[in-house]
Amino acid sequence: MPRPDINRTAEMEVFTRVVALAGFSAAARSLRMTPSAVSKLVARLEARLGTRLVNRSTRKLQLTAEGLAFHERCQRILTDIEEAEREAAAGAAPRGRVRVNASVPFGTHHLLPLVPGFLARYPEVTIDLVLNDQVIDLLEQRADVAIRVGPLRASRLVARKLGDSAMVVAAAPSYLAQRGTPDGLAALAAHNLIGFNFARSFEEWPFREDGRIATIPANGNAQVGDGESARLLALAGVGLARLARIHVGTDIAAGRLVPVLEALNPGDREEIHAVHAGQGGHMPSRVRAFIDYLVKAVRLP
Repeated sequence: MPRPDINRTAEMEVFTRVVALAGFSAAARSLRMTPSAVSKLVARLEARLGTRLVNRSTRKLQLTAEGLAFHERCQRILTDIEEAEREAAAGAAPRGRVRVNASVPFGTHHLLPLVPGFLARYPEVTIDLVLNDQVIDLLEQRADVAIRVGPLRASRLVARKLGDSAMVVAAAPSYLAQRGTPDGLAALAAHNLIGFNFARSFEEWPFREDGRIATIPANGNAQVGDGESARLLALAGVGLARLARIHVGTDIAAGRLVPVLEALNPGDREEIHAVHAGQGGHMPSRVRAFIDYLVKAVRLP
């Protein structure tokens, strides 16, 4: 039976603050407590749980495996408590900050245009948006929602599919006028293929030839860290780029980019998901409202 003299919520708040600020002293300053009091509280918590949560050293603080799991649950519980208080005070209307991370192409061309409509519908919600093509850790970055383009890694994150988009190889008319339009895979040896320099990117481009999938290394003289940079270089006539139509569809429609080797397109598509850390019952209403809005509003080619 729980002891009535133990304030579990306060313990969780202190513990999560220690983790967030990576130290007892910093946590103590932010909580207006002494470092000794914070250290003793965490020690009492460990004693009550019967396990070590934190490995302490003079240089850094490191969570144990048990500490990592406990920290994740603490964050969920504290978020639920905060959300329950907000909903009770606001008649359950979504309100508060939604921290969103999205890739540069999707954020620029598909997410940002939807933000005004969402904010008009939910005026008590604040969108905190970061565009970055790197795959982030939601808990580490304290993000509520991340938009993931491409295959999902196995994780405990909950995903909702927003759609998918066909891949296409395209180049600017000026580039093709200077270098010629490739008519087969062998012709690509004479062309500049714009590649990516981050670990998650595919280093080779797939094509379907004679009923089989063949791959060509994207080893041109330009390597970029995000799809928008690849698009801009392609528009500038630097070389061929392989991107999703969600990113370059308007450029193709306007004639700024021209698809090439479509007869050899393998037909692969990139899936787009909104992922979040909590199961349905643990999702704050502001996050649920945002994801529901995206599912209805996002339209992909």
